[in-house]
Amino acid sequence: MARVLALDFGKVRTGIAVTDELQLIASGLTTVDTKDLLKFLEDYIKKESVERFVVGLPKQMDNTASESEVLIQDFLKQLSAKFPAMPVERQDERFTSKMAFQSMLDSGIKKKKRRDKALVDEISATLILQAYLNRF
Repeated sequence: MARVLALDFGKVRTGIAVTDELQLIASGLTTVDTKDLLKFLEDYIKKESVERFVVGLPKQMDNTASESEVLIQDFLKQLSAKFPAMPVERQDERFTSKMAFQSMLDSGIKKKKRRDKALVDEISATLILQAYLNRF
């Protein structure tokens, strides 16, 4: 089997998580500058077998699209153009940043490290991917 790769897309940084090859466990991979994201994905896919992308779907509490969805839609067009054969799925990402921060607290990560927004983005991508895996 191939891996599933999840993205917590952001205007500045994007958190990335992947599954193991059996698609059982979601793990944080890294955080990259969003301007370098497509190149990073291209390089990663050359080294690892990826079956699909899962991109976070930011929604408001009333189920309407978040302001950042406009940026994500532009990115999705670029992603589809770059990887036309790769399926892209969406996963609700409400509360993932809060859950990521709480998981850092619960695991005893020091205050200085908790300020690292890149780590929050990576953990958020992992939570998005785990939620996606839990759907099946």
